[in-house]
Amino acid sequence: MGVSTVFVALAAFFWGVSGGIGSILIESGWAPSVVSFYRGFIGLLFVLVWLLIRPRSSGLSNRQLWLWSTIAGLGVAGNFSFYFISIEHGSVAVAATLMYCAPVFVYLISFALKLERPTVSKWAAIALVMIGIVLLTKLYEIGASDLSLIGVVAGLLAGLSYAVFIFGFKYAAPHGSPQAVLSIAFAVLSIVLILPSDIDQTVSVVRSSEWPMFLTLGVLGAGLSFVLYIVGLKHTAPALASMIAMVEPVTATLFGFLLLDGSLDVIQIIGMGLILITVTTLSVTSSKSSQA
Repeated sequence: MGVSTVFVALAAFFWGVSGGIGSILIESGWAPSVVSFYRGFIGLLFVLVWLLIRPRSSGLSNRQLWLWSTIAGLGVAGNFSFYFISIEHGSVAVAATLMYCAPVFVYLISFALKLERPTVSKWAAIALVMIGIVLLTKLYEIGASDLSLIGVVAGLLAGLSYAVFIFGFKYAAPHGSPQAVLSIAFAVLSIVLILPSDIDQTVSVVRSSEWPMFLTLGVLGAGLSFVLYIVGLKHTAPALASMIAMVEPVTATLFGFLLLDGSLDVIQIIGMGLILITVTTLSVTSSKSSQA
């Protein structure tokens, strides 16, 4: 497994941890839009400091950098927003499963753009990961009454937005430095997410005792994780990156189990195993084929 693959996997790990932190904040009464805004805004401050320290070869004068970075920022904003809308109108299990349909969207786009060749092994990998996610989220326990059209559509749009930011970052990366790409993307994200936020609650975060959790959420969930992700994505195909990022729901589940008094049954452990084994096998296979 190459260094780039490890970077993408680490980014997904931090996203999973930040998902757990976000859940704690939402359960404490903070609005999802406020939590999402601070995740992006603190990430923006993080990468702006990096850009100020290392401004050379930023590529900020390149139009392609601005175009693709803006698309990436809109993709991240859509992913955050639609995911919470799906939870609001359905359940976490439904929202998570639909959002993690992202590899399907990425592969379909990659096949259409001829970036990837469709093979039986790739379709099998997608199927195994989706089965693993269904087992992990216990989607099979959800009744028809728990499903809503808005929840399902929002969940699918969250997955599609996920695919958009993967391609946005992939095509922005060659035109400038990671810090420049992320600065533009997070600026767009912050502007888009501040609009639906509860302004009074947004301001009160600074005076609350939970601001260290917001800071950790922003640094891990946006700053450090996306830096690792975009650096790793430079040498990783979008489709493979989307599959490796499936480490995120596993991390989020383990976070809930270890720190939030959650529980894991045998079916969920099997689901986690399916995801991790499939992602690892696909990563190793891709790494060997690229070296051949």
